[in-house]
Amino acid sequence: MVTRIVRLTFQPDMVGEFIAIFNRSSGLIRASEGCMGVRLMRDTEQPHVFFTLSEWESEAHLERYRHSELFRTTWAGTKLLFAQPPVAHSTTDSGL
Repeated sequence: MVTRIVRLTFQPDMVGEFIAIFNRSSGLIRASEGCMGVRLMRDTEQPHVFFTLSEWESEAHLERYRHSELFRTTWAGTKLLFAQPPVAHSTTDSGL
């Protein structure tokens, strides 16, 4: 399993627009082959900073999603709202 964590910093006045995009697309992302879940988290001290956590059966499933039309169209609208570039990490269970 692969967990993808993405830190998203938005222009403060664009947060509502991002939440609308997330609400429209999250169900479609969850329905993507190999997706085991998607969560949206908000920073407790900076309300314009969010984190998405998505879980995938494998790196190959994540990569298929990242090259999909759904990703391209969702990302096209989202990236216009950023105040800073996103920071993404893919992780696996450490086994500890």
